Amino acid sequence: MTIDHKLILKEVQDYVFITLGLLLYSFGFTVFLMPYEIVTGGVAGISAIIFYATGFQLEYSYFLINAALLIMALRILGWKFLSKTIYAILMLSFLLGYFQTLLPRDEAGHFVKILGEGQNFMSLVLGCTMTGSALGIVFLNNGSTGGTDIIAASVNKFRDISLGTVLAFVDLIIIGSCLFIPQFGDMLQRAYMVVFGLCTMVIENFMLDFLMNRQRQSVQFMIFSKKWQEIANAIGTQLEHGVTILDGHGWYTGHERKVLCILAKKRESQLIFRIIKMIDPQAFVSQSAVIGVFGEGFDRIK
Repeated sequence: MTIDHKLILKEVQDYVFITLGLLLYSFGFTVFLMPYEIVTGGVAGISAIIFYATGFQLEYSYFLINAALLIMALRILGWKFLSKTIYAILMLSFLLGYFQTLLPRDEAGHFVKILGEGQNFMSLVLGCTMTGSALGIVFLNNGSTGGTDIIAASVNKFRDISLGTVLAFVDLIIIGSCLFIPQFGDMLQRAYMVVFGLCTMVIENFMLDFLMNRQRQSVQFMIFSKKWQEIANAIGTQLEHGVTILDGHGWYTGHERKVLCILAKKRESQLIFRIIKMIDPQAFVSQSAVIGVFGEGFDRIK
C-alpha cells in the first residue's frame, strides 16, 4: 500500500470514528439531558439555554452560532484545521435534530423523561458519561465539535493561555448565565440549574481525560538480562517493536552489561513480560509510566 493510500485510509477512518462519536453525543444529549433541562458548557449549552427559555430549535441555534464562530476563525486558523470541524458541526446539527424527532413527547409536547420524574442527577451522570466519551472519540480521531474549541484555539494562537483554561472560563460563563434568566424560575431553581451544569463539566471533562489518557498511556522498560540478545530479537520480530541497547556497568560487580530500553504502549506490557519470562525468568525488569512519547508509532509532535 502506497503512502497516499495509507493517508486516504487514515482520513476515512478518522471521519468514520468522528461520526460514531457524534452519534453517541447526540444520543446522550437528547435522551438524557434535554428532557430534564440540564445545561452544559460549550455551544451546545448555549443552544440548550436558548431552547429551554424560548423553544427555539436547538439544532438551528447550534448551527448558527458555530457558523458565526467559523467565519471569524477562518482567517486565524485556516481551512486545514477547520475542515473536520465543519463536517462535525454540520453532522451534529443534523443528528441533534434527528434524535429529537425520535424522542417521545407527552400530551403537553414536552420530551418524555426516560428515567422517570426525580431522576435528574442519574440522567445527568448517564448523559455526560456518553457526551464526554463521545468528545474523547472525536478528539482522538483529530476532530472537533467546534464551538468554544474554536474560541480557545484562536485565543491560544495569540496568548500564552492553555486551551483548558479558556474552555473552562467560557463554560463557567455559559452555565452561570442561567442565574439571570427569569424563565427558569425563582433564584433557587436557577441556582439548581447552575449546580447541575457544573456537575456536567466535571463528569464530561473526567470522561474526556480518562479516554484520551488511557489511549495514549505509554510505559518504559529497562531490562537487565544475560540473554539480552534473545529478548531483543524476540521483541523485535514478534511484536515488530523497536529496541534500544544501552551499555551498562555494574558498580558492585564491576561487570559490563547490556541493558534493553523499550518504549511501548501500556496495552503491550503483558506481551513483553510474557516474552521476557519465557526467555529468562531471572531477568531484572523495571517498568515505569511515562507522561508522553512522541515520534513514530506513538503520538505526533504538534
